[in-house]
Amino acid sequence: MAVGKKVLVSWDIPQIGIDMLEGAGLSTTVWKGEQPLSQSELIAMAQEHDALLSQSTDKLDEAFFEACGHLEVISQFSVGYDNINLAKAKACSIPFGNAPGAMTEATADIAFGLMIATSRKFFYMHKKIVAGEWKIQKPQAHLGLDLRGKTLGIFGLGKIGSEMARLCKVAYGMEILYTNRSEAPSIYEKDLQAHKVSFETLLEQSDVISVHAGLNAETRGIFDAKAFAQMKSTAIFINAARGGIHNEIDLIQALESGVIWGSGLDVTNPEPMQAENKLLSMETVCVLPHIGSATIGARNNMARMSAENIVSFYENGVLPYLVEY
Repeated sequence: MAVGKKVLVSWDIPQIGIDMLEGAGLSTTVWKGEQPLSQSELIAMAQEHDALLSQSTDKLDEAFFEACGHLEVISQFSVGYDNINLAKAKACSIPFGNAPGAMTEATADIAFGLMIATSRKFFYMHKKIVAGEWKIQKPQAHLGLDLRGKTLGIFGLGKIGSEMARLCKVAYGMEILYTNRSEAPSIYEKDLQAHKVSFETLLEQSDVISVHAGLNAETRGIFDAKAFAQMKSTAIFINAARGGIHNEIDLIQALESGVIWGSGLDVTNPEPMQAENKLLSMETVCVLPHIGSATIGARNNMARMSAENIVSFYENGVLPYLVEY
């Protein structure tokens, strides 16, 4: 029964999610501070609740579960969940859910936009205007790259990666290569005419590489100096997934030395990025502050799905968006 159960919402989410929880008879405590809860604050508050609607900024590690093993269910307001120790959640018999697919189109749009912005140096040229440096237009100054007919390499052809591939296929007639840990659904290969290749082949043959994989032991830091060295000198590196997938020092060196041409990032390593970071002043780099899911529709979907996990758990014992341990 949901009535009387207390849910901690660790940061303010769209009202649709709160209304769902409270409409099911659950009592909610919503943290509305300007900064996320510290881990000690999160633990102290969670100890007074039965369920947690968490954020990807929450550190749900061994220490958290040692203190909060009483929780009956956790649902996260995101698709990614590299912030949670799933083994410890399992040991405590706490089911965990997320919001898969809620931000597919919004995040793919960001990756697509970063690709275009990087190829034509949008951010850098805008800064020229702001600095009062738009005086004359030289025929061979600040030239960008053409995208039509080029090869897109998708690192992680899931829902978001396939939507990015679809946009590039339709808009620019790009050839699609991809690499996955597992086989992608056959419909992706059929509809996109996508070809699965090795990681090395993806690096060597792609004009644009777009990252859409989760952060785990296999992917952490995989785009490093060695990987960048295998890419084309005219290649663009896009990351709209997790900053930890690329080594930022190696990325800066690859760009400075001309090993690759440009980069568009919605995620950084570390995050948030410092204002003096060299990437922010480079001509062929565009950086955004992790806004892949920042549309009204996507955030409402995330709130609905993460709340639905908790409501459904208390009503019938099932999480519709359960993450398998």
